Order: sequence, then C-alpha cells, then structure tokens
Amino acid sequence: MEAQLKELIPFLRDKNPQVRQIALSNLLGQTPEGSPHRNIFYDGLGGAGLQKPKETDIIRDLKLLCRDQLAVAHDAFRALVNLSDSPLLVPFLSEPAFLAFLVSYILNADSIVADLASMLLSNLTASSSPCAALLALKVPILKTPSSPSRLFPTLSRSGTCSTPVPYPPGEPQDIPALPLLIDAFVEGALIDPSGDRASRKRKGDLHFLASVFANISTSPAGRTFFVTPRPTDPLNPSSINEYPLAKIIAFTEHKDTIRRGGVASTLKNCAFSSQAHRAILSPDIEAVVVPPSTLSAPGIDALPYILLPLAGPEELDLEDQEKLPSALQFLPSTKKREADSVLRKTHVETLLLLCTTRWGRDYLRDHGVYEIVRGAHMEETVDVVSEHIERLVQLLKGDEGVETVDESDLVRVGGQEDDDDDNKIEEV
Repeated sequence: MEAQLKELIPFLRDKNPQVRQIALSNLLGQTPEGSPHRNIFYDGLGGAGLQKPKETDIIRDLKLLCRDQLAVAHDAFRALVNLSDSPLLVPFLSEPAFLAFLVSYILNADSIVADLASMLLSNLTASSSPCAALLALKVPILKTPSSPSRLFPTLSRSGTCSTPVPYPPGEPQDIPALPLLIDAFVEGALIDPSGDRASRKRKGDLHFLASVFANISTSPAGRTFFVTPRPTDPLNPSSINEYPLAKIIAFTEHKDTIRRGGVASTLKNCAFSSQAHRAILSPDIEAVVVPPSTLSAPGIDALPYILLPLAGPEELDLEDQEKLPSALQFLPSTKKREADSVLRKTHVETLLLLCTTRWGRDYLRDHGVYEIVRGAHMEETVDVVSEHIERLVQLLKGDEGVETVDESDLVRVGGQEDDDDDNKIEEV
C-alpha cells in the first residue's frame, strides 16, 4: 500500500488538473495523525548527520498546490493543516516565501479557502520561530480605494482568489503583516454566516486568527506588539494611534469558541506585562503610555470584556451596580455566563494577573469586580475555577500591608515556584 501511495507523488505535478486532484485526494487520507502511512510525507525531511534538512518533493508540491484551482487548493491546504503538527515540517512551511504567500492569501478578501489558511497559520505559530518571523513580516500591498477591502496583497495570486480588474496602478508598498491580519480578523466577524458566501465582502470568517494572536502573545516581543500604539489604519501612517489589543477584545463573547477563546488567551498573555496594566484597564477617554514606548493612545478599556463572560443575571444593589462598568449595569434576566470552563478560568486568571500591581487591585476593587465574581463563584461547578476565584477574592478583599503601598509593587499570584500545578498561571 505504501509503495502504491508513493507512486502517486509524481502525479501531483501533472499538467492535467484532474490528475492532480485525483492523486492528492488519495494521499489526503494519510495526512491526519495516526494514519498508517503518514510517514511518506516526512521521509527525507530529517537530514543526516551534519547535513541540513532539505525540503522533499511532496512538501514542495503541496505548497505549490495551495495556489491551484479550488478543489486541489482545498485539499492541499487540508493536507498541510494535518501535517503541520510535526516539528519536522515547521521550518519548510514558515520559510519567507511561503509565509508571505500564506499571510497575503488570508488578507485577500476574495480568498475562498482563507479559513483553512488561517488554520495552517495557527498551527505554525504554535512554534516560536514562525511567531518571530510573523512579527517581522511585511507584505507588498497595492491600495485599491474603490474596492470594499481597500487593498490587494500582490503575493496572494492563485486559482482561488481573483485579481482586481482593472489592476491597481502604482508600486506595491511593504506593510507590516500583523496589523493587517488584525483588521482582516475584525472584518471576518462582521460576516453573516447564513448569507451566500459568493456575495460576502470577505469569503472567510478567519476565526483561527485568534489562535495566531494568542500564540504570538506568549512571547515578550508578541506582548509588546499588542500593547504598543500603532496607527489605527495600517495603510495610513498619519491616522490616530490605537493599541492593537483594543481592536480584538470585543470578541470575548463571540458565539464562535475558537474566536473568543483565542482573544481571551491573548488578553491574558498581555496581562503578564505589568507595565501594560494601566493601558489594559484604563477607559478609552484617557491617553496612556506603556513603557518603553513613549507613544500614547486611548486606554484599551478591557475590564467590561473580561467581566461579561463571568457575569450572570443576578440582581445587584444599586450601590453595587454603580461600581460596575456601564456595559455590566442592569444586565437582562437572560444573561448567561461563559459555558466553557477553560475560558472562565482564563478570564479569572487575567484578573489575577491584573492584581499583581497595587494600581490594578485598586482599579478592580473600584469597578465592581468582587461583586461579579461573587455571583460567578456561587454558580461555579468546576473546582479549579472556584479555587482561582477564591484566590482573586483574597487579593481584592485583603488588607494592603505597608510593603504594598507603593504603586510599583508586584504581588506573585502564581508562577513557576508555586507548589500546586493547578495554581500556576501560564501563557497559553
């Protein structure tokens, strides 16, 4: 059987698209983890001795087939999504040319299988080297003011996304990729999933970009990106500054679990940066600077988006209601808490991290966090989440000692030295 499968590999380069399609469809079944002949995709990737690993024909073919006609490109992307869990493959899928194509393809609003491309990018950024490459990546962009997307990524040319007609004039500009991906991610949330895909402004929902952002924010450089002001419009450097994190926090209650989970993890990872706490919590009517940057931008105002998934329909006293951010005041009787216990735990851990500074603790106390988590604790059924809430309450209701009077103090709420693994807070 394995010998027969290997005989199909040369047909991936056949001039006839139907032949390429048949060959790929037969190989696709061997790409998921646990498939009996999955090794045919990895043979020869490891190198020998001091010899550097070399890309094999089949991996090179799959990368090229991602640019093919719809049926072939769909299966090629699926194959690479399945195979990209192997560290052997990551260097070849994150090399500059393919990474630039992958990002450009996702950015193109007409890309039909952009969601599969987003899944592939999500898998790749689980490794540190693709994260670093993506942080530094710039892609050539042509401005198209008359089109809904306003841009055309020139490296996205393929059989599954159309080229603008007429072709935009001028020379492409190299634009940082991550701010463009964030804007595409926001646009993807505006899509009506029940509508006709052909009539959509953007063909993909791009929910898996949330996991990309979460992966990137596990590194200090990634967190710095999200809490450093940048022009609101990546194509207009003179536009007002905004924190990139501020653009995505609204999705903590999105109906798609992948989207809201990735955003929750990104927010939590950014909270590991104590210098960013004031920017994360401050309302958008205040301008805040996050060192070492000297640029200011409106506060991110993240607290309502952290608390809403933890809030239920409980009625609070008027005095307690007045403490809360306006978005949490007088919630309807139909309000439901986040159903996923992992995400509830993530939001509580974010609040714990924001408690590591005196300023953060005072802000949380003054804005009704205790009142919300008190109700959440009463309804919580998962022990580890309840324990995290209890730790949070201890920090919020405990007296501040002399050693914590200074605003710059840091209180450890869980880390590598914690004896109980369940109490550790780690980047996700």
